[in-house]
Amino acid sequence: MEDVLPGGPGDGTVRGGVWSDLSGAARDVVQAGQVLGGVHFHGPAPVSVEVPVPRQLPGDVSGFVGRAAELAELDALHSSDGRDGVVPVVVIAGTAGVGKTSLAVRLAHRISGRFPDGQLFVNLRGYDTGPPLAPAAALERFLRAFGVPAPAIPAGLEERAELYRSLVAGKQVLVVLDNAATVGQVRPLLPGTAGCLTVVTSRHRLSGLAVRDGARRITLGMLAEQESADLIAAATRGYRTGDDPAQIAELARLCARLPLALRIAAERAATHPLLALPELTAQLRDESTLWEALSSPDQEEADAVRTVFAWSYRTLPPPVARLFRLLGLHPGPDFSVQAAAALSERAPRETHGLLDLLAGAHLIESTGADRYRFHDLLRAYATDQAHQEETTEDQHSALSRVAVWYLHTADAARAAVQTHHPSVLSPEQTRPAPLVAFDGQQDAFAWHRREQVNLLAIAQIAAQAGLDEIAWQLSATLHSLHIARDTFDDWQTMGHIGLEAARRLGDLRAQALMHDTLGTAYKDSRRLAQAGEHHQAALDLRTRIGDLPGVAESAGGLGLVHLWQRDLDASRTRLEQALAFYQQHGPYHRTGPALCGLAYVAADLGEHQQAARLAHQALAVYRETGADHYMHVDARLLLTRVAREAGDPAQAEEHMAEATAMLDTTSPPGLEALLHLEQAALHREQNHHDQALEAYWACETLQRSIGNRTGQALAYDGIGQTMRALGRLPEAIDFHTTAARILRDLDQPWNLAQTLAHLADAHADNDQPEQARQHRIEALTLLDGFTDPPAAALRQRLQELTTG
Repeated sequence: MEDVLPGGPGDGTVRGGVWSDLSGAARDVVQAGQVLGGVHFHGPAPVSVEVPVPRQLPGDVSGFVGRAAELAELDALHSSDGRDGVVPVVVIAGTAGVGKTSLAVRLAHRISGRFPDGQLFVNLRGYDTGPPLAPAAALERFLRAFGVPAPAIPAGLEERAELYRSLVAGKQVLVVLDNAATVGQVRPLLPGTAGCLTVVTSRHRLSGLAVRDGARRITLGMLAEQESADLIAAATRGYRTGDDPAQIAELARLCARLPLALRIAAERAATHPLLALPELTAQLRDESTLWEALSSPDQEEADAVRTVFAWSYRTLPPPVARLFRLLGLHPGPDFSVQAAAALSERAPRETHGLLDLLAGAHLIESTGADRYRFHDLLRAYATDQAHQEETTEDQHSALSRVAVWYLHTADAARAAVQTHHPSVLSPEQTRPAPLVAFDGQQDAFAWHRREQVNLLAIAQIAAQAGLDEIAWQLSATLHSLHIARDTFDDWQTMGHIGLEAARRLGDLRAQALMHDTLGTAYKDSRRLAQAGEHHQAALDLRTRIGDLPGVAESAGGLGLVHLWQRDLDASRTRLEQALAFYQQHGPYHRTGPALCGLAYVAADLGEHQQAARLAHQALAVYRETGADHYMHVDARLLLTRVAREAGDPAQAEEHMAEATAMLDTTSPPGLEALLHLEQAALHREQNHHDQALEAYWACETLQRSIGNRTGQALAYDGIGQTMRALGRLPEAIDFHTTAARILRDLDQPWNLAQTLAHLADAHADNDQPEQARQHRIEALTLLDGFTDPPAAALRQRLQELTTG
């Protein structure tokens, strides 16, 4: 996790984890902003990765009225932050609709200047009709806001919390946790450092935060009479004149002086300027009598709010009222015009007009271009009205329509992103109209970012509602978008939802597809054991049902997992199995990646001629099929490595030049990092130490940006080798030690054994024979599981040095 830790010298110019990775002499090199051999890095430099400053606060509350005393109390609490080392936490508690969120947001905007290192905001959805936001999911958002790449985000809640706290250590960050239902939702999200302020809103007292975390609580009551009247007056200004203050006060009393209810009532008054206020209050009073039989003393405020909701809802035209209650069935936190249109079976243009009417009545609120959301109380009311006024069949149909809309729109996004993964939708499935039209990849990715939370919610509710085909098809359809955006949490969760849905259907082909997507998700997130299990399960199912193309695909997936695990014989067997099928049955373009995978196996085995032959065959397929540039670059880099290891630097330089020429702005950063790594090795072996160090640092920076810890470790190990060649042994030892620590944490035995061998050599040159012997013994232990020729050669060398 250290790749994103802050810290460093006093001026703060080196951030993002280099300081936590390095120590001793290596840290001195970085602090100086230079690497030995005459290379000096100016500006940001390869050794500096700036941590973004997140600004996540929603816009300030318009028409905010009152709460001067509470704001003053909150200001006073903040001014005494850090007293006795206590981390400041403030809980704003109060009944539903009392204005907790508005007060928290207003406070946040007032004091945001005191928190230059960032402001974080998350709605924990503790009181939504759907499931609350899990702390792990909230932490993922926070870590991404700080620039942590998806592969570097740990899987576990505790590890995410530790990384989050390390990021904010020593910083001044404001954190707003809205709508928390329990202490358990909040505690993992506390920064854990003085200088930060956490503001929590909740309907509960959350006493555990006061006992364990030193939180101070402000209990928010109803607005004062004058503040309530001021809110109504402000909302109706320009629309009404001559209203009796006593009548305004009566209207406020009927709304229990709760801001949410007051705003809805004020909007009703503003939109009926010719209706006298006594008539409006009489209508509200009549509505109130409908709830008296259900009231109890401790429900007075809730019943007042519900009365205002009902009073406003019953005046809506029938199409608007139906849309309002159907929106209560939408499972996500917000919704687009198109999704609302699918729910209501209306055209988007007409739906947009109805949504604007609801927003004008303060029954929903606009969150951006063509997007809206509920207050959680209003969502609950809308859902309740849907259950009361819509038949079970109509509710199911509405849910099915919106789920189908999300599914087909996701399929359109898949097509816009790439064409390698075909659609899983059958031609017989009805396509909703109109669908969102995507203008290329970036437009599709932007849609996925906006709808990511909704897509997961749709998959969950589809499975709950018995829409199992949609549940697994949505997961399969989003496969390529998950690959492109590394949304591992949602990817894995949706994969498991889809797998269970496919099992309920008894659909073996769909089960295999779900195992395949889970295998890829775990492989790309470097959880190779789970990846192998799912690819093997997919292979078994596809073999059972005679799905030969699927067998080839699963064999190829297993081959790549085995390659990453350096189980080279198994990798070769699986990749040859996939290649044989593609060569005989097609599709022809799939032979290229299979050939390239086999070339990597041959290179790892030290079979240079075979590796070169296979790589050239893969390149021929790529040229014939018009494969993407990154595939050509990958094969060229492999040819560079093969020529270099075979002792042909001129040929290696030629392949490197071709790879560099093909690299463009669309190439993945991970591929560019590999290019720099191979380039550095080529320079180092030719004793061009300055160029080697520059390329290694460029590799390290890119690997850090995408969260590839293994890649970072290989860059540090290469720097260590270069330092040793320069005679700078303390720096070499530190860089090798750093690389070994990372690889040990990641359970990378082959790479770790190589690094320990390099570390032992540096210790030996530095007249530290005992340290060298210990590292060689550890490396020999790690090599016990490897039988390939390069491993055997390394084992023999280490044994000779250890016993010699």
